[in-house]
Amino acid sequence: MNPKAVMLPAAAVMIFVLTLHPLLAQDATATLSGTITDSSGKVLANAKVSIKNLSTSESTETQTDSAGLYKIPNLAAGDYEVSALVEGVGAGTAKVTVTAGSPQMLNLALSSVPPGAPSELPNAPSSSKTAPSLEDLGFSPAESQANAREQALLDKRTHMLKIHQRMGLITTIPMVVSVVTSLNAGGRSTGTASRDLHVALGALTGDLYGITAYYAIRAPRVPGTETRGPIRLHKALAWIHGPGMILTPILGAMAFSQEYHGEKVHGIAKAHGAVATVTYAAFGLAVVSVSIKF
Repeated sequence: MNPKAVMLPAAAVMIFVLTLHPLLAQDATATLSGTITDSSGKVLANAKVSIKNLSTSESTETQTDSAGLYKIPNLAAGDYEVSALVEGVGAGTAKVTVTAGSPQMLNLALSSVPPGAPSELPNAPSSSKTAPSLEDLGFSPAESQANAREQALLDKRTHMLKIHQRMGLITTIPMVVSVVTSLNAGGRSTGTASRDLHVALGALTGDLYGITAYYAIRAPRVPGTETRGPIRLHKALAWIHGPGMILTPILGAMAFSQEYHGEKVHGIAKAHGAVATVTYAAFGLAVVSVSIKF
């Protein structure tokens, strides 16, 4: 038998075996591509695109080119979640099932970001184990998936209200001390140092209260949510301690001026103590109302 006649078929078989595995591996993956646009249909360059395998939780990231196109090769067959983000423009999320061996396309239009909302919009519902999500407010899972913008508002509101709560607790410290020093701040025989200390503590209390109120007022509202339970009481008490925090230092300045000139406190300045007492009591009750569950 001719040796060359035997070697040629054997070599052909060897080449086929060596090339079979790469061919099979290539057929087992797919490429996902598409275009990222804003809400008006304009293509977005340099958009951050992330694709997450819902089975393995593995993520791959890329960016769109100047034409707004992205391309992610070598994806295993399965279900994926595609997210895109452009800071200051918007974000979007969609799900897609990738089939091995065939290229697929998924175009994604981003939802616009409202003024004041954070630019990095998280996926809804919130991935945090402790932060509230839209589902906590009564939205269904399907509604939550479609409302990344509302989830972002909720996250920002939660953050600002946490600062509001902490500042409220800090405000109670000079407030309590100012109440204590007020016992030695009245009367014509009272020393100037005692009055100055009381005024300084009152001013500090007012400043901290202003910061506390700012974070509550500026916290964005999530449409469709209702105020319930202790929060309703907390908000109602604000109508008492809010005006009281304005009147207390005004009446206190009038009383201080009268005492500084050796006069007995008279007129509406005499209401300084009563207004301060009601104001501080309402503020303390407001702090307690959101600190203790009932």
